[in-house]
Amino acid sequence: RTSKAGHLLFVGLPQPERAKMVADQLLSASFHSGWGLRTLADDAVFFNPMSYHNGSIWPHDTALCGVGLARYGERESVVRLMSGTFESAVHFNMRLPELFCGFTRAPGEAPIAYPVACLPQAWSAGSAFMLMQACLGLEIDGWEGEVRVTRPRLPIGIDMLTLRHLTVGDRAVDLTFQRVGDRLVAFLADRHEGLVPLIVRT
Repeated sequence: RTSKAGHLLFVGLPQPERAKMVADQLLSASFHSGWGLRTLADDAVFFNPMSYHNGSIWPHDTALCGVGLARYGERESVVRLMSGTFESAVHFNMRLPELFCGFTRAPGEAPIAYPVACLPQAWSAGSAFMLMQACLGLEIDGWEGEVRVTRPRLPIGIDMLTLRHLTVGDRAVDLTFQRVGDRLVAFLADRHEGLVPLIVRT
């Protein structure tokens, strides 16, 4: 059992009932270390948390799986993945490495660095933004000139977030997400360049 099944969720291949089975596996303790998703389940014969491919955590892999989970409605789970990814970055001077070791997270302990991992690495750096987009349920439709937001969630510890100069075709807007009680609202700021429809689905 590997995290590659999460890539199927990313492209929307499985039917919902099969996707639920994949999601349950990925979110179990066998894969979810607390810092991110392992490439191989920790009960697999070849599991080694210090192996390059057989049990380590790759931030970009976690992000691909996170987007896939969001596609099938697992938005709260993506928030937890985002939180773990961000907290792991804190221990790497806010620069996500290519990969790190897949040991289970324990109180008071930092993630274990993989000795020869590239740090920083572009696709790892990009994974934080990919997970954020998945949390927010944000989709830009350039053909229709629309900004769509579906069941948005803010990461743990963030009560307001503004995306500035979000480009949609030849137009640009500022989009704000804010907690209001137990709800989350999304709205376009006053400053914008051209009219861009915002469609929010809750």
